[in-house]
Amino acid sequence: METLALYPGSFDPITYGHLDILERATELFDEVIITIAVNNKKETVFSGDEREALIKECLTDKPWAERVEIQQFTGLLVDFAKERDAQTLVRGVRQVSDFEYEFRMALTNRRLAPEVDTVFLMPNEQLTFISASLVREIAYWDGDLSSFVPNHVAQGLHEKFKDKDK
Repeated sequence: METLALYPGSFDPITYGHLDILERATELFDEVIITIAVNNKKETVFSGDEREALIKECLTDKPWAERVEIQQFTGLLVDFAKERDAQTLVRGVRQVSDFEYEFRMALTNRRLAPEVDTVFLMPNEQLTFISASLVREIAYWDGDLSSFVPNHVAQGLHEKFKDKDK
């Protein structure tokens, strides 16, 4: 039986931490679907299509990329998981505060869909401080993003923020 996991998130933007978790997930599961949450009530820097394109570009040179699919979704994650027959949700946990939030979400998802499990993965320790919100803040102030995101993502962020009033 092939194993299918969803790796959900807003990925606004995708970071080296996200990519590290994704690579770890491809070592555990036969196929991983990066599920980009599209929430019209939440303001994002990049549109769903832009986030999808940035992620695709991140995967171009990865040997495990053929086992990764990217798909946008709106609604409850567990409904999407059932629709795709995914057995597992992959969540990255960087610190204790992440775990507390993710633990509550995992229990809620288990109540809604007992057949879908959640697996927590930790990124490489050098990446534990990276968050998309931190990356957006650095980009807003035109800071160096080279140790946080791939170059094409940094360029996209700087382009988005170049005309912002600061």
